[in-house]
Amino acid sequence: MLYVERDKEGKIIALHNKPKHNATEQKKSIDQDILDFLEQNATNESWQTLLAISDMGFIRLLEDMVDLLIRKNVIIFTELPEKAQEKIMERKKIREKHASHSILTVDDII
Repeated sequence: MLYVERDKEGKIIALHNKPKHNATEQKKSIDQDILDFLEQNATNESWQTLLAISDMGFIRLLEDMVDLLIRKNVIIFTELPEKAQEKIMERKKIREKHASHSILTVDDII
């Protein structure tokens, strides 16, 4: 999640990973305001952070798609490469453990 700091005119002047005194507006997704700000002001690190945030959401989307395709018998889990099966099972275990220890879900974080 990103926290946005704006000037008096409402233009983004900074992005933060954590809330700050002047940055309490939360952004769960990347919109045109953020892209415009980054085009003018971003460092390589800013772009990498943005990609990492985007990747988390994209990974979750892929997990959900794979689950759906398996449930619909479009793909058969055991026909996936062994490494893919291991990664899918690893993520499922992590998600289950996280769900049992937290009232927040990954969707809440992303």
